[in-house]
Amino acid sequence: MRSHNPVTGLIDAVWRPTAASMRWLALAGVAGNALIMSTGAAVRVSGSGLGCPTWPKCTGDSLVPTHSSEHAAVNMAIEFGNRLLTFLVLAVGVAVFVAAWRLRPRRRDLLRLAAIQPLSVVAQAIVGGIVVLTDLDPAAVSAHFLLSPALLAAATALWVRASEGDGPPHRLVRAELVWLARALVPVVFALLIAGTVVTGTGPHAGDATSPRFGFRIEQVAQLHADLVWATVGLTFALLLGLRLTNAPGRLQRRALELLAIELAQGVIGYVQYFTGVPGPLVVLHVLGSALVWIATLRVAFAVRERAAGPDPASRPAAPVADQLPSR
Repeated sequence: MRSHNPVTGLIDAVWRPTAASMRWLALAGVAGNALIMSTGAAVRVSGSGLGCPTWPKCTGDSLVPTHSSEHAAVNMAIEFGNRLLTFLVLAVGVAVFVAAWRLRPRRRDLLRLAAIQPLSVVAQAIVGGIVVLTDLDPAAVSAHFLLSPALLAAATALWVRASEGDGPPHRLVRAELVWLARALVPVVFALLIAGTVVTGTGPHAGDATSPRFGFRIEQVAQLHADLVWATVGLTFALLLGLRLTNAPGRLQRRALELLAIELAQGVIGYVQYFTGVPGPLVVLHVLGSALVWIATLRVAFAVRERAAGPDPASRPAAPVADQLPSR
């Protein structure tokens, strides 16, 4: 019997997971990674990137912020808060892995995806240290940001797979539409890369003394806009193809959700460009980029389905007599 105590219930969800609790934990991993992408942007636009000027300590002799004549207390608090959030995301990642390991019958696909989360958070923390030690070099900042979509992809895959069976995939639509849905993934990732170049060229360096890319902001912003329209065009073409071929309603809804998020994200992008890139809109835009990425991955997964099937890891061992070669 499950406890109604929230703490005990959380422990049960991790140590005695069910299929439903595994899905909720996987969703928590998705939410945590999307959140830390936007809080990282908040660090940058508030000029708090060097609020903790050393790593892994915040200052030269302390793990937590201390008085400094060179850094404002609010900047130190913002940067340190983002570091603390990393530990929360790591804790969620560890919980997800333990739940996948304890789930019965055990599914190797979920276990592999769950293992990526805590390992990737550690890698992200190391790259974050490099960002600080290089005084927010824009290439290091870009690498730090782009690790987040990679980790978010694993978290989203786990969330989707935890809601499916473990049988072989079965295509739901024509092959051309499958390839069109899958083509959106690299295009959107290229869009994310272009976004980091725009950010590394624009005004929000994270600190007044930090270096910037030497590109012209108008050129990189135009490249980013071109990729936005390519993404919207591909999504519209996919949605049209799904409707014309009477694809399953769930898949059509996924594509429509993606198009709606893309259009909202485009509006935010153009508003921030024409209003001088205000900080709050940058944070909202980064959160929007995470939502676009999640929605894109969900569309790519939704073009096929997996029914319940036997997982080799959960099959009982064959009797010894059955393992002997026949004569």
